[in-house]
Amino acid sequence: MRLRYDFGMAEEFTVRIAARDYEVDTNGHVSSAVLLRYGHHARWSCLRAAGFDHVALAGRGLGPVSLEERIRFHREVFAGDELDVTCEFHWGEGKTFTVEQRLCRDDGTLLAEITNVGGLLDLSRRRLVERPGEHWRELAATPELLGL
Repeated sequence: MRLRYDFGMAEEFTVRIAARDYEVDTNGHVSSAVLLRYGHHARWSCLRAAGFDHVALAGRGLGPVSLEERIRFHREVFAGDELDVTCEFHWGEGKTFTVEQRLCRDDGTLLAEITNVGGLLDLSRRRLVERPGEHWRELAATPELLGL
């Protein structure tokens, strides 16, 4: 897997992923479960690039959770395709945040869009914390990469 980071825009991050032969379904398409994994990989790559420290987060008794994930297909994805997977974080005042992602072929063709709704779980109370962006901002070396 080849990674390419695009720091041109403060809110957007891009990872390049090559679709592999063994990731296809019976129709010859890269399966939807794999595309969701690409999105997951890109989100964690973005957090690492922002200098996020998951050990420090766990030390606060917090853990990231995915509450909802949707995928919208635009074009077929085949083994051998080079995909650019973006991450754009959106923060609100409540307990959740949203990550919008685009999966594009290396020629710019939009293949799919993923929307992920996440939060931070207080591991002792088993409840979401308010304003999770504040925790992410404190723990990231480059919070602007997360839209903070």
